Amino acid sequence: MATIIANNVTIAYETQGDPSAPAVLLVMGLGTPLTSWPRDFVDGLAELGFYVICFDNRDCGWSSKLEHLGAPNLPLAYLKSRIGWPIKAPYTLHDMAEDALGLLAGLRIAKAHLIGASMGGMIAQIMAARAPRRVLSLTSIMSSSGRRGLPGPTRAARNALLRGPRNPKDRDAVIAHMAKTFRTIGSPAYPTSERQLLAMMEQALQRNPSASGTARQMVAVAASGDRSALLKTIRCPALVIHGAADPLVPLACGIDTAQSIPNAVLHVIEGMGHDLPPQLIERLLALIDVHLHGNMVARIGRVGATQRGLI
Repeated sequence: MATIIANNVTIAYETQGDPSAPAVLLVMGLGTPLTSWPRDFVDGLAELGFYVICFDNRDCGWSSKLEHLGAPNLPLAYLKSRIGWPIKAPYTLHDMAEDALGLLAGLRIAKAHLIGASMGGMIAQIMAARAPRRVLSLTSIMSSSGRRGLPGPTRAARNALLRGPRNPKDRDAVIAHMAKTFRTIGSPAYPTSERQLLAMMEQALQRNPSASGTARQMVAVAASGDRSALLKTIRCPALVIHGAADPLVPLACGIDTAQSIPNAVLHVIEGMGHDLPPQLIERLLALIDVHLHGNMVARIGRVGATQRGLI
C-alpha cells in the first residue's frame, strides 16, 4: 500500500498507467474508499492513455482516521444546514481539497484532470476554483454546488444514509445494511447484480471503514455551504454528469452545478441514480474521453451544452 503525507495527514493511494501520460485524479465520495471506483472504469482511463491516481480521502480507507476530533452530532448538523445556521466542523471540504492537492504535489504532478463523484465532485470543484494552474479539466459526477434551496434527498435516501446497521459489530448485518443503502440510492434502470453488490461491500469492509470518519465527512459537506459563487470562477473545461433518477443528489443539483460553472457541459443520463453501475462504464468513459481530449461536441441549449442520451 502506497502512502504519502499531504496537508499533515497520511493519504493512501494507488496509480495505474504510464506516469509520463497526462494525469487523472479520481476523487471519491462520502465514506467510500478508492476501491469504490469500478475497476473497468480505472482500467479504461489507463487504456485511453492517462496516468490514473485513486486515493482514500481523510477519514476513509487506509488514509488517516481523525478519531481525536470526535464523532459529530449528525442530526443537529443536518438541522442547522436546513435552516442556514453555521456549523462547527472538525474540517471542511476545503481541507480535503488541500489533501488532494498535496497528494499531487507529493507525486510531483504539476497539473491533472479531475474526476470527482458526489462529495468527490464537490472537492474537485474547490480544487478547480482555488488552484486553477494545477487543474487541466473538471468532471463533476452526481454532485452539487451546495446552493441553498436546492432539493435534498428523498426520505428513503436520507434515512438510508443516516441510519447505521442494527448491530455494527455483526459483519453480516453491516454488509446487509451497506447493500440495502446501495440499492436505495442506486440506478433503477441499471441495477447491480447481487453477486457484484456483495463483492463490492466485502471489498469496502476490507479497507478499514470508519463510521465516525464518515460522520465527520458528512459534517464537512454541510459546513462547507454554498459554492455557487466559487464555481463561477472556474475557467478550466468542465463536464457535469448527472443521473435523472438520482434520489440522493437530485438532478436539479447537477443542472445548477452546470449553470454555475462558465461554459460547462451537462450530460444527463436517464435511469441513472447515485452510483456508477457496470452497464454505464463504457458510456461514461466515452464522454470523459471526449472531454479530456478537448473535442467536446458543439454546445447547445440553456446550460452550456445539455445532452441527454447522446451516446
